[in-house]
Amino acid sequence: MPENATAPADAAPGPALPIRVAALYRFARLDDRVALRAGLVEACDKHGVKGTLLLAKEGINGTIAGPPEGIAAVVAHIRALPGCADVDVKYSGAPAMPFYRMKVRLKAEIVTMGQPDIDPLASVGTYIEPENWNALISQPGTILIDTRNDYEVAVGSFAGAIDPQTASFRDFPAWFRAERERLLGDGAPPRVAMFCTGGIRCEKSTAFLKAEGVEEVFHLRGGILKYLEAVPPEESLWQGECFVFDQRVSVGHGLAPGTHSPCHACRRPLNAAHRASPLFEEGVSCPACHAERTEAQREGYRERHRQERIAAGRGVSHIGAQLAPAAIPKP
Repeated sequence: MPENATAPADAAPGPALPIRVAALYRFARLDDRVALRAGLVEACDKHGVKGTLLLAKEGINGTIAGPPEGIAAVVAHIRALPGCADVDVKYSGAPAMPFYRMKVRLKAEIVTMGQPDIDPLASVGTYIEPENWNALISQPGTILIDTRNDYEVAVGSFAGAIDPQTASFRDFPAWFRAERERLLGDGAPPRVAMFCTGGIRCEKSTAFLKAEGVEEVFHLRGGILKYLEAVPPEESLWQGECFVFDQRVSVGHGLAPGTHSPCHACRRPLNAAHRASPLFEEGVSCPACHAERTEAQREGYRERHRQERIAAGRGVSHIGAQLAPAAIPKP
């Protein structure tokens, strides 16, 4: 495929910012993943694209960023992979590169649920377009479940959504099985609507509920990101911002960069109240992780932060910024 070949949707503009960010996934049968990985690494390096892509037998998932023409070329490359012509891509913008390097990783699952028999290619819930989502979740009798993790829900969610308070998506099946009777009761099966950031966890969670015998299961096509892009703020039922897995930390309506920042010790999202806490120290600690670290660790973070400031003053990147002490939380 020519380097500049793109599907028409790939030209969809995000915010008028110099860096284009593409969050994408596709469930597909990918067999020769080693060869596919090599091609993706080469394409991303060639076009100045950074971020993370996960390859598994069940498909591809990740977020990448770079110049618009570079993102278009890499997305075109991904669309040429087996079964990936219709890969779901959500675009947004960033004022600066939100990733430090490019990683293409081979995984057992593209989003880890720990349920090897669940196959979203075989059975999933009913997709609901963002424009129709408000009507569904406003209907009496609809159970609305946020399938994301606790630190994501804390940044924002839909009004009235149930928060499973999970630390990992792997915890979702056990949570549902423990709460099933309370949620569904023993009468007529209720309508269940679920959502996540970009749609991938919803595909797996609706497939899981259907395997558990729940028939009326719906999920938001394109996830929260598509909703915030498509639904005007004055019509929105979304409250807060949406956590994203890169240095932007959160986005708001229209996918504009949000107001949260990362703690450079634990990578959790911080709002204004967190940053005003006496336990917050730039580059060193936040209220969530202060008790999790020793003073010796915090002293190491202080030195790293000092070196980063010196490097920034010289106009260069410090290696400490690329080797953060804890990874950004994952689904």
